[in-house]
This record gives sequence, C-alpha cells and structure tokens, in this order.
Amino acid sequence: MEALRQQLTPIRLLQATFFALLTLTLALHALLSTAVASALASLLLDQKLLLLLSTHKVAVLSLLWCTLIALLGYLSTRPRAVLMLDYACFKPDDDRKLHIEACEYFVRRSGRFNIESEEFMREIYLRSGLGDETYAPPFIFQTDYEAKLKSAVDEAEEGMFAAVEAVLKKTRVSPERIDILIVACGMFSPSPSLSARVMNRFPFRPSTQTFNLTAMGCSAGATACEMAANLLSRSRKVGYALMVVTENISLNWYFGDDRSMLVSNCIFRLGTSAVLITNDPARRADAKMELLQSLTTHHGGDDASYGVVMQEEDSQGQVGVTLKKDLIRVAGGRLRDHIKILAPRVLPVSQLVSHGYAQLKNWLQAARAPDGDRAKPPRMVIPDFRTAFEHMCVHAGGRAVVEAVERVMKLPVEILEPAMMTLHRFGNSSGPLLFYELAYFDAKRRVKKGDRMWMVSFGAGFIVCSLVWKALRDSEKDPFNPWNDRIHLYPVKTVLNSKSKK
Repeated sequence: MEALRQQLTPIRLLQATFFALLTLTLALHALLSTAVASALASLLLDQKLLLLLSTHKVAVLSLLWCTLIALLGYLSTRPRAVLMLDYACFKPDDDRKLHIEACEYFVRRSGRFNIESEEFMREIYLRSGLGDETYAPPFIFQTDYEAKLKSAVDEAEEGMFAAVEAVLKKTRVSPERIDILIVACGMFSPSPSLSARVMNRFPFRPSTQTFNLTAMGCSAGATACEMAANLLSRSRKVGYALMVVTENISLNWYFGDDRSMLVSNCIFRLGTSAVLITNDPARRADAKMELLQSLTTHHGGDDASYGVVMQEEDSQGQVGVTLKKDLIRVAGGRLRDHIKILAPRVLPVSQLVSHGYAQLKNWLQAARAPDGDRAKPPRMVIPDFRTAFEHMCVHAGGRAVVEAVERVMKLPVEILEPAMMTLHRFGNSSGPLLFYELAYFDAKRRVKKGDRMWMVSFGAGFIVCSLVWKALRDSEKDPFNPWNDRIHLYPVKTVLNSKSKK
C-alpha cells in the first residue's frame, strides 16, 4: 500500500483523471449516436466537420470540459521554477590571512606537535595547492592558542551575519519576506542553533521556517540548495528561501600527531556564503540563475565509502577528522556511480547515443577477449559532459580531489581552473566553496546568458551532490565579489600548469 501511495504522484493522478473523463466522453458520444462510424466516414469524405460538431454538442462540450480541467490541473500542480536571485561570499579582513610563515609560527608556538608532525604538515601544505592568502579564525593569531566556545561562536556569527547582510542588500529583499531559512555547518552545532542566531540578528517573521543541517561535510552547500529548491518548487504560493552555508575551524583544529588527522589542519580554511532563491516568476527578469536539475546520491551503505571521512579520537584521546588514504579512490568511484544517474538527465541525445555505442563496443570487445580476461568488467566509458555544460564548479576539496575528478571525467585542465584557483585563494572552505568558485566565474565575466553550469560536491557519509543551473543574465560587476582585489593576479600559472607540464 505504501509503494502504491508513493507512485500516485499528483501528476499521475491528474493523468488518470483526464483519461477517465476522456473515456466517459467517448462512451457518452457512443450512446448519443449509433452511427459514429458512418459519421466519421462522412467527415473524412465530405469534410462536414461543422455538421458533426453541431450534431454532437454534448460530446464536444464534454471533451472541451475535460481539456480545460486537465490544463488547469497541470498548471496548478507542475513544479514552480526555482530562481537564484543572487549570492554573497564572506571575505575576512587582511589581518586574518594565513600564509605559511604564520602557520608555522602558530604550530611551533603552540607546543602541541612533535617535530615529525610539523614537517609532515609543512609538506602537505606545500603540495596542497593552497596559496598564502587563505583566511583563518582569530584564535590562530592570538597568544592563547586554545580555542574556546566563544571563539567558535564569534567565527560563525561574523561570517553568517556579513554574508546575509550582503545578499539581502544585493537583492533588495527585506528579512520579513523570507519564508525559509536553512543554515548548514558541518562541524559546529551550538545551542541556541545557528539558525536561531541568524533569526535573532535580523528581523525575520516568527512564522519563518528554519532548518539546521549538520555533519553534511563539504556537500552542505549543494544539499541546502537542493532542500530549499524542493520546498519552493512544491509550494503553491510565492516564497523566498535563504541558505547560509558556513564551516567552523575554531573547535575543530587537531592538536595531535596522527597523520591522517593532521591533513585537515593543512587544507581547511575560513568561508561563509549566503544564497537567496525564490519561486516567484515575477523576479525572473532580475534573477541570476535558474535551477534545472539537482541530484544527491548517498553511498553510506558501502562500508569503504562510509568510513573514509570520520570524526574520531586518536590514540591519545585527541578529537580530529580522519581523512583516510583511499579517500581519492572512493571519491572517484562514487563520482562514476553518480554520473551514471545524472548523465541521462542532462546530456544531449547525440552524446547519449555516442556514449551508448562506445559502451556497446567495449562490451563486445570484452566478450571476444581471451578466457583469462573475461572476468574483468568492461571499462566504463565516460561521456563528454562538456556537451551539456559550458561551465563546471568542481568541489576543490584538495588538489588530489580536483585531479581525481579530472581523471574520472577526462576533462582538460582549463575546465578545472576555477576549482584550482579557488583552492589557492581561499583553501577548502567546505560547504561554501562552490559559491566562491561561482564568484571566480563572475569576477572573470565568463558566464553569459543561457550558459549552463554544473556544480558538484562531495561530503562525508559518502555523499555526492550535483546542481545544474542556467544563467539568466551575463556576469556583471559586483562590489561584494570576494575576488575583486585579486582577480587580476589569476590564474596563477605555477598552480594551473604544474600538472600539465609533467
């Protein structure tokens, strides 16, 4: 019974009603005229359409009534278009930049790491793809070196309040008009909640729906957008949804010597983004993008995928986030599984046909292979996603993650330039990272009206999340863009071309 209830969606119920009414109309027509067949033959031969219509007025009116009901039902039940009005990314002050000298100074003065750990973190940092202008929370630059709860709260509130204020100012939407507020933070969940702190800071309505997403990892930004879009697209009234995506470092800096946990100290940095979306068709003229597709695949049922990113204690009782060695392999494998579902939804028919032919060719070659090689599964052919998207925002979880996406998707290094440049400038800010990449595209004025953009991110669990957007206007100058003061320096050739020169 539950399966039947899930299958009877509003659209399917509407279709069933329409066909039932149409069947009833035809039956009524047959009852009113015993010579339906002869009337149709006469119509075809003598073209007496008006005569037939005037003869069977009841049947015609019934058919028109069915059509009208079906049209009104479709218009009232179809999902509403979801539009991104705008977004904003928080950029801290320059005195919070964490270059390698400041990082080494903090590590050594804290006295919490042995020499081997210090050298290991230095090597990871130099290979990570991060530059010298990423941002860190205030406690890194203080003499106390031990973050307290207040440090974490101040870090969260500073980024959230600045990003929300900026996006509301850019879109000229007052807080009273916000219907849905979603705040996502992977590693920090205080009480009162982060959404309550945003509600307390801005004059939202008491009836505003609020949600907190935690422990979603780096997929939090895309997941929050998908959740808000689902709520708005199914709503029958016009509404606005505000997503605030942040990450917290203050209480999650690892003070131990387990190498699998030390990596997170080297790549994660400060960042917060706020995104405002709506289902109001009247705002289409000034909207930035339209959401075309969203897809989340959760691979937690696989033990290997589930355990590659895990918050736990080391042998000394220090809490940290373990990033296991097979993280890159798992990310690549789960991305392949993800795009198997995504590809039929977004690729043009010509590319699907070409991909199907190539896959069939591989299967036939595998079938003709010697007996010793038949046990091997046929190699998966990856379709060319550049035929579906003009731009790609790939989650820059680290240089190795970006390069793994490059290998799996068979992408040229130029496509991944925004990901590598964002990693270099802002580090891995986790959930907000995709919108810092989008800001790179906008700062370079690369997005044109009609362009399609694919955002893909990875999260602990293991989660892969995709968003497909269509640009509704060209990129334009934005005084709030976090790249404004440095965009002329990018791309950094030493970072972008180092792999291609090998």
